[in-house]
Amino acid sequence: MNRQFSGATTSWLTRNTVLLALTSLFGDVATEMLYPILPVFLTQTLHASGSIIGLIDGIALATQNIVQGFSGWLSDRLQQRKSIALVGYFLAAIAKPMMGLAPAWPYVFAARSLDRLGSGLRSAPRDALIAASVTEENRGKAFGLEGIGDNLGAFFGPMLTIVLLMELKLDLRTIFGIAFIPGLLAFIMMLLIRESSSPATVEAKDVVKSRIAVDPRQFPRSYWTYLLVTALFGLGNSSNAFLILQTQEAGASLRTTILIYAGYNLAAALISYPAGYLSDHWGRRNLLFLCFLVFFAVYLGFGFTHNIVLLSFLFVFHGLYQGIFRSVGKAFASDFAPARLRASAIGWYSTTVGLLQLCASLVAGQLWDHINHAAVFFYGAFFAAMGSAALIILIPAKKPK
Repeated sequence: MNRQFSGATTSWLTRNTVLLALTSLFGDVATEMLYPILPVFLTQTLHASGSIIGLIDGIALATQNIVQGFSGWLSDRLQQRKSIALVGYFLAAIAKPMMGLAPAWPYVFAARSLDRLGSGLRSAPRDALIAASVTEENRGKAFGLEGIGDNLGAFFGPMLTIVLLMELKLDLRTIFGIAFIPGLLAFIMMLLIRESSSPATVEAKDVVKSRIAVDPRQFPRSYWTYLLVTALFGLGNSSNAFLILQTQEAGASLRTTILIYAGYNLAAALISYPAGYLSDHWGRRNLLFLCFLVFFAVYLGFGFTHNIVLLSFLFVFHGLYQGIFRSVGKAFASDFAPARLRASAIGWYSTTVGLLQLCASLVAGQLWDHINHAAVFFYGAFFAAMGSAALIILIPAKKPK
């Protein structure tokens, strides 16, 4: 039987949507405590190259998003959301201290992959529950609320790292261990979610009660067109690690780099709910087009300038892309699928994002090491322009029903 959140109403603000936002907040505090220091840890402590960083982050993110496709399918097949998400939050929590214990970069690679494996397992079932907890006209708001939690966590995480690193004088390896605590809190928040078999929305009443086998042919052509556009854009969407490294190359200290990264995540948090709200009223395509343009402008700027003030502004401005893309992109993917296939729809969308980000990061690593640093960003800007054009040409302006 299809499992949905109990107590859901036509309102987008429910007990479970708030709990899911808190789950994302703590989960991202744990992750983002480490993300801005991970490239530094790899290059300065473990002496890894730019290509290795691209490989580690690209494969880790691809693992996360590829697994989302599987976990989305499994969630729809079993009609179980919470239990699969719990496994994911547990794996992500224990992977954090494992990275800090690594004596060489291959160990970081393994632990980082485990971390993203856990993130991949949890994301699609969690997102399916968010989508199922509200009606379609409120779906952007619900994803926006989760985006606020996710991106606020991504803001508080680096700020906590600054306190631990600069004020308490803890070393990098200790910070990796402390990141386990917010990871555990995220697991606890997920435990508090109430999942029942009663339908959460009017749309969900049409869901079949028997277990289903998810066949890709059950998705409409418009869904695959959307994935094609996402893939074209994703060819240039390399890891943020290169933005961090470029900022440090321009002369920013570690403290300044972490603060800039925190500002990036704060901007993403502040835009998440407004973006979701506006996508409910103006259409998802228009908001996605805007975030593609932001990405294009940021990467073009990173390619042309080494001014630390301008780079700082561009990095924080890039947070607008992150906040819009996270909340609106997933909501748009769920719009194209019936309720019984929603976790799979979001999962395969995330798989597409991850696979193409792996390709982009591997290419970016080679450009960084063998051409020049600016080539990474010109490459990203080119595919952002291509993705923007494809979005306008191939995706209808009116959101699908």
